[in-house]
Amino acid sequence: MANSSTQAWRCNVCGYVHRGDALPDVCPICGAPASEFEPQTEPPPVGAVRTATRWRCTVCSYIHEGSEPPEVCPLCGARRAQFEPLEEPSASAATDSKTRVLIVGGGIAGMAAAEAARQAAPESRVTIVTNEATLPYYRLNLTRYLAGEVTREDLPLHPESWYAEQRIELCRGAEIVRLDLGTLNAEFRDGDRLLFDKLILTTGAHPFVPPIPGADREGVVSLRRLDDADRILEAAIAGRPCVCIGGGLLGLETAGALARRGADITVVESHGYLMPSQLDPRAGKLLARHLEAIGVKLCSAVHTKQFVGSGRVGGVELEEGGSLPAELVILATGVRPNTYLARQAGLHVKKGVTVDDRLVTSHPAVLVAGDLAEHLGVLYGNWFVAQCQGGIAGRSAVGIQAEFGGVPRSHTLKVLGLDVFSIGQFMPQDGSYRVVAGEADGKYCSFVFRDGLLVGAILLGSTALASSLKKAIEGRTDFSAILARTPSTSDVAEFLACC
Repeated sequence: MANSSTQAWRCNVCGYVHRGDALPDVCPICGAPASEFEPQTEPPPVGAVRTATRWRCTVCSYIHEGSEPPEVCPLCGARRAQFEPLEEPSASAATDSKTRVLIVGGGIAGMAAAEAARQAAPESRVTIVTNEATLPYYRLNLTRYLAGEVTREDLPLHPESWYAEQRIELCRGAEIVRLDLGTLNAEFRDGDRLLFDKLILTTGAHPFVPPIPGADREGVVSLRRLDDADRILEAAIAGRPCVCIGGGLLGLETAGALARRGADITVVESHGYLMPSQLDPRAGKLLARHLEAIGVKLCSAVHTKQFVGSGRVGGVELEEGGSLPAELVILATGVRPNTYLARQAGLHVKKGVTVDDRLVTSHPAVLVAGDLAEHLGVLYGNWFVAQCQGGIAGRSAVGIQAEFGGVPRSHTLKVLGLDVFSIGQFMPQDGSYRVVAGEADGKYCSFVFRDGLLVGAILLGSTALASSLKKAIEGRTDFSAILARTPSTSDVAEFLACC
C-alpha cells in the first residue's frame, strides 16, 4: 500500500485514488479534470480545463474520444447535449516495463485493462483471452440489439485491425481451464500453456438459474452473450407468447425490446413492484404504468412454480394459481461471479474474488476487475465501474501506482423510451433519513438525505440531474441550509444547479 503520510485525492467520477504531493492534471482512468478530485485531508487546487478531446455521457458515464461528442450515446441513447468535456489523460507516468500481462476475459473490464497497460507500458506484452468467438463487444448494448436500436456491426468495441495496431494479442474462442500460480502459468483447454508475470482476471459473471422445475426445457434461456441474443431473436416471433422472469433492469429492458419487435411479452416479478433494487415503490408503480402503455404485460407479487410443456416449454405455472402461455421464457433472475478459476487457483473468494484498493488479490501476481471483483464487500455489477476498475488494474499490473476508492452504485434504464436513473442509498433505512420527493408533468424525483448530506436519489422521466447528483454525493455537498426549511424537489434541483 502507499505511504499513508502522502496526500491522497479521490476522483469523484470513477473512484480512482491518487497519492502524491500534487493533484494530477487529469484522472488517468476516466479523464476527469482535477476539479473532480476530493481530498482526504484538505481541499485540492482546482485544475484548469483545457480543450477537450474526450467526452463523458452524464447519464451513463460512457466516455467518447473525439474532437466533438457523438450525436447520441452508443450505450444509453442520450443526446449530444448530455455529454460533458473531459481532458486527455496524462501520459507522464508511462514506463518501459516489459511485463507479460495476461488478461482473461474480453468484456469491458478486460478491454480497459489492456488499453491501460499498453498506454502505461509500451513495451509490455499484453494478451487477452476470451472464450467467445466474436470480437469483444458492448455487452451492455445487447438489449438495444434485441430492440433493433443497434446492429450487430455496431457492437464491437474495436475493429479487428485495432488489436494489431496496439500490439495486443487477442485469443478468441479460447478457454483457460487451470492456473498454476506457483509457476505463473495458465493452461488452455487444448493443453497449451502461457507464462505471465501479471494476471488480470475479468471473467465476469454468469446468469443465475433458479431451481425451478422445467428450467432445463428447450425455450428457457438467459441473456448474457451475443449468441443468447441471437437465439432470443430467432424464437421471439411476432405474436408468440413470451414470459420474462424478473422485473429488474435486464428483465425490463429485454421485455421492452421484445415488445418493440411485436412479441406478446409478460414480465413476472415476485416483488410487489418493479426494480426493487433500484427504485422505491412509487417510482416502480409509475414505471409499471409506462410499460403497460408500450405493450408489456405485468404480473407482480407472484412466484414461478414450474415451466411446463411437451419437450419445449409451453407455459409458466404460478405458485399462487393459474398459468401463463409461453413459447419462450427468459430468465432475468440475476447473475453470479465466475469464480471457478480463482477458487481452483487458491485465491481468496467470498461472494466474488476479494481485492484490495489496487485490485490485487490474495496472490500478488493476480488482479481482478469488473463483475468478478469484490472490493470492501461490494460487488458492483456495473458497466462503468468495470471499465474504471479495468483501467486501474491495467496500470497496477505494469507497476504504475493506482487505487480504487469505490463509487456509489448507480443504475440507468435503456430501451424503454423512459429515462430512469437511481444512485446511492435511495431508500431511507430509518428515521434519521429525510426524503424530498414529488412528481409533475409525468416526471418523478426523490432525494434522500442524512445528516445534511445527499446520500441517494431516483429520477424518472428525466435524467438531466444525474451528473449533478453524482457530484453532490461524491463531493459530500452540504445541504443543511436548504433542509432547514421545507424544500420542494424544485428547490433541491435549483440548489444542485447552483452547486
